[in-house]
Amino acid sequence: MFDVVVCKKKQEAENIYSFELTLPEQGYLPKFQAGAHIDVEVRPGLIRQYSLCNPAGKTDRYLIAVLNDPASRGGSVGMIEQVLEGQTIRISKPRNLFPLDENTGFTLLLAGGVGITPIIAMAEQLQQLGRDFELHYCGRSRTSMAFIDRLRHSPFAAKVILHCDDGDAKQKLNLDTVFGATPEDSHLYICGPAGFMDYVLGQATDSGWPEARLHREYFSAPDVASADTAGDEEAESFTLRLARSGKELKVAADQSVANVLLDNGIEIPISCEQGICGTCLTSVLEGIPDHRDYFMTAKEHALNNQFTPCCSRSKSSVLVIDL
Repeated sequence: MFDVVVCKKKQEAENIYSFELTLPEQGYLPKFQAGAHIDVEVRPGLIRQYSLCNPAGKTDRYLIAVLNDPASRGGSVGMIEQVLEGQTIRISKPRNLFPLDENTGFTLLLAGGVGITPIIAMAEQLQQLGRDFELHYCGRSRTSMAFIDRLRHSPFAAKVILHCDDGDAKQKLNLDTVFGATPEDSHLYICGPAGFMDYVLGQATDSGWPEARLHREYFSAPDVASADTAGDEEAESFTLRLARSGKELKVAADQSVANVLLDNGIEIPISCEQGICGTCLTSVLEGIPDHRDYFMTAKEHALNNQFTPCCSRSKSSVLVIDL
């Protein structure tokens, strides 16, 4: 983590604020590619991830945008209400868990709400590379959608289609039409609210899109868990064995693996605590994880060789991990 200064804070749309971050002294920040995010220390002990939404390669500053989410667990509210222009905060170097494949023939970009943040950077990178793409941006209303002017005045404005819930029927997103007009070898990148993403990805799968061409980044876990990952009321205790030391720890039904490790003085990288960022991903050597994350794909879950200790558990009585 290192210090940056909030040189500009701006309201971009209803409940969405952007933060422009620079080094305390003139200089360039670490390089990044479209889709990357940084960890931001909102306050001591509270770290959240935000996508970089300035053009990749322009590292005199970082630009992030934050939604004032009423369901916030402290991150967005802390950023919007407590982080002020001129303030010094701590961030990490960029990490990219949502990389853009620059060599595909056609790229379909889909953004919902504040999910435009990594998607707009992808559009700008594809435009710079001369790649063919189309961007569909969905929101409740134009006033709730960030960076509209930036998109409207971009060199790829003709490739941007806005879909507003409060608009006429022609403005509503019709996935049958979108998918029908997309070349067969296209790749889809999507970011936005979990429900929106699950719907689009479900429709894409039903339309024959292979998993390898579907790329996503969740900002938060869905509100409703699936039946096989229901909740702690259905959880069972299990034994966690640390392969390197041979130490065994009991994980009770109401405990997370991450908390048990921390209680025993074993620190692992933790950030979102919802299984969406992949920060805590840990190798599994024996046993069957009960995957409750939204970071890995179904194919990766089936391998059962890694899991997210922040939220996932074990289906077997003993889970051996590489710690």
